Amino acid sequence: METFEHLVRAEFTPKNTYLNTASNALLPARTVTALQDAVRLRAEGRALDPLHADVETARAAYARLAGVPAERVAAGATVALYTSLVAAALPPGAEVLTVEGDFASVMNPFHARGDLKVRAVPLERLADSVRPGTALVAVSAVQSADGRIADLAALREAARGHGARTYVDLSQAVGWLPVEADAYDYSVTITHKWLLGTHGAAFLVVPEDFGDLTPVQASWVAAENPWDSCYGPVAELAHSAQRFDSSPALFEYAALRASLELVEELGVDAVRAHDLALADRFRAGLATLGHAPLPAPGSPIVSVPGLGGLQRELARAGVSVSARAGNLRASFHVYNTAADVDRLLDVLSR
Repeated sequence: METFEHLVRAEFTPKNTYLNTASNALLPARTVTALQDAVRLRAEGRALDPLHADVETARAAYARLAGVPAERVAAGATVALYTSLVAAALPPGAEVLTVEGDFASVMNPFHARGDLKVRAVPLERLADSVRPGTALVAVSAVQSADGRIADLAALREAARGHGARTYVDLSQAVGWLPVEADAYDYSVTITHKWLLGTHGAAFLVVPEDFGDLTPVQASWVAAENPWDSCYGPVAELAHSAQRFDSSPALFEYAALRASLELVEELGVDAVRAHDLALADRFRAGLATLGHAPLPAPGSPIVSVPGLGGLQRELARAGVSVSARAGNLRASFHVYNTAADVDRLLDVLSR
């Protein structure tokens, strides 16, 4: 069996010090090949059946990572699309509890409704803020801006105690953090971050009874027999979560199939240990430089107050990080090494 190190080195050839997975991941070599093959297939006019099959292969792989049956996974394009679907299912006047400063795609569709009561609280107070009358709690498992990890176990108990549903965005979690999507009413993720995919693919996990969601965006692909449902109203929606599919960007799913294959080969536990070791190395190095990152224990995302203005200088030095909310944000994933951490610290020390 190939070692973690051999698998990674065979797949990634960064030309700079890339520490920005929380924005988007580097693509594995096998993913680039799969994408090129898909483009060539289109260019040569061949049948697209293999690309449609890739959607189902990717759906099944994500289901394994999320710990749910594939029948409960919908394949779409964006988090915002699926947040809108959840928002559309709420009755007028329903209270939605959110987190201050959470990612816009997790929050904005609830505000856009105009007839919901949307309340935002600090992440640390989320579970304690669920109250009688709260219809839904929406939160990112890991905060994009600073890497803080939500106490989802406490949230789950609080929500159950008050009869509230939960909607959890796993975009900054799944791929490095073991997840149990079955613990929440709905969960969602995009795939171009820790899952090493391209932009344009997303998954929604729904309960067995679909959780009162209505497939208002349904097209022919949401039918039980899609190829018999291309014209006119869909006569029979899929009996699975496929009823919430949106017409797939086939190239993206062809690439994603290969990326998820690699994630499963590496193993989430091994990825987590690798990523967190590098993040802890960076935190320790920051301390020697007199900088204190925002508290986010157990996260591969490290946000440093006051240093966001250095992003362009770091880029000129060949180090890719993000500036978020005025802070410098570095994120560490499988293709990163201790040398990458030390390179970032060296540039910051100048």
